[in-house]
Amino acid sequence: MMHQASANSSDSDAATGHAGHAGRRRLLLLAVGVLALAALAYAVSFVNNYPRTDDAFVQADTIGVASQVSGRIVSIKTRDNATVAKGDILFTIDARPYELDAERLRAQLATLEAQIGLTQRQVDAQRYASEAAGANVARARQNAAQRQSTLRRMEPLLAEEFVTGEQVDQARTARVAADADLQSALLDRKRAASAVSGVDALTAQKRELAAAIAHADYLLEQTVVRAPFDGRVVDLHIAEGEFAAAGKPLFTMIDTRAWYVVANFRETELKKMRPGAAARVYLMSDPEQQFDGVVDSIGWGVLPDEGGSAQGLPKVPRSINWVHVAQRFPVRIRVSDPADALFRVGASAVAVITPDHAARR
Repeated sequence: MMHQASANSSDSDAATGHAGHAGRRRLLLLAVGVLALAALAYAVSFVNNYPRTDDAFVQADTIGVASQVSGRIVSIKTRDNATVAKGDILFTIDARPYELDAERLRAQLATLEAQIGLTQRQVDAQRYASEAAGANVARARQNAAQRQSTLRRMEPLLAEEFVTGEQVDQARTARVAADADLQSALLDRKRAASAVSGVDALTAQKRELAAAIAHADYLLEQTVVRAPFDGRVVDLHIAEGEFAAAGKPLFTMIDTRAWYVVANFRETELKKMRPGAAARVYLMSDPEQQFDGVVDSIGWGVLPDEGGSAQGLPKVPRSINWVHVAQRFPVRIRVSDPADALFRVGASAVAVITPDHAARR
């Protein structure tokens, strides 16, 4: 009986141990489930509050480098993918035609200045003749006045025979002659005054020629093409001897002073964004590095896959054609601290927006 009681007690203890172990296991599984749900809830909350996309790429402003004058390229001072600073010489164009044009215009200016000097001397002579004619008028007017005065004094004396008739006739003749001389002097003065020309027309031609010389000098300066900003040369496939047409791009320059990431976000996430919001950017080439950014602008139009007439808009294709998915719009993020060695136009990127924080300017 005692052995049977002992056996029953052992079986009871074993059952109790198994039950405790199972209970602890259930508690552990429950705790793991709770933690998993909490992690899932946190992840969902994070995704909802901090929109993220890997449909993004690096972008920078670019220009097509073209000369302002036409001519044969005589030297190239840069190479493809080279880094250049503002003011660096990119290439030079044969300057001889433009030097000859400037020299020809300067020779014309020298000729015109000599002509102006000669004409000015002629004008001075004409002015002196006009002044002399004016002096003759004054003298003739004074002589006519004197003759008139003499006649008025002599005519009353004729009745009292203090003077003879012949003397009076001579005085009258002298007065008429003095009046005629005065009229002749007045006509000479008009003729001399009208003969005074001036150099105004030649002076105007000189100003026009000076402007043409300034323009020729400007064109001569443009035969040396310089970098308009700090950047990088790409797509350079020309050699010395190439003919450069004015305004026709020869290669491209990337403006490395400012880098952007264009991230395509779902339209359902746009309400959480605003210009000025902070962002974080990662590049696929080095995902360990993080770069701060700020939302510069949010796209206002894309070309829909279903068709439409909205031309000239960026097209963001949808990947699932048989399910109606949210449209994506480009969000332009300006990177605050880009790494020159990593940022390339078109490089793949990941962008995360933090809409509840304003970016530091």
